[in-house]
Amino acid sequence: MKKLPAEVVASLLAVTTIPIAMLPLHLPPWAIFISWAATFAMGGPTLANLKRIWATLPVGACFACLIVLGFKQASAQLSGNTLVAAEMVILFAGNGSMMALARVFPALNFIPGMFFGFATYFATLFGGFGPVAQDPLAALGAAIAMNALGPVYAWVKERCSAPEVTHQRHWKGWKAEV
Repeated sequence: MKKLPAEVVASLLAVTTIPIAMLPLHLPPWAIFISWAATFAMGGPTLANLKRIWATLPVGACFACLIVLGFKQASAQLSGNTLVAAEMVILFAGNGSMMALARVFPALNFIPGMFFGFATYFATLFGGFGPVAQDPLAALGAAIAMNALGPVYAWVKERCSAPEVTHQRHWKGWKAEV
């Protein structure tokens, strides 16, 4: 059986994200695209890459959620410059702790994956996505679930499409031939 061109397979997968954004769940379909692209940016959906990205995406989302909950707690008790200082400390501690996990646990050494999960969580929460808009825990579940699908989409695209034709270009300085 002849495989479809990559553009067709990727587009068919992309259209499956439309119902994901619809009510009542209102999940963030763009979160799939973030982790899908991240999977290819790290070299494609190999077993090793899938393990690395699936391990780190939820770590980033969880730390982002903890930071949001910390900000919420701080804002209930502080205001003005004291609140700003507290938020800076919370963000510094949360972000630094998240990144330090890569040193302690080798399975978590793909820090960009953490930041894809981190950014996805914030965009999900503040964008009002998820089954309960603006709910920190609902946003966490939505971000983790949608980020987890991106590498699946990358894997399906690779397995179901014909190999892409690439033309190698060799660097010839700023005035390279086109």
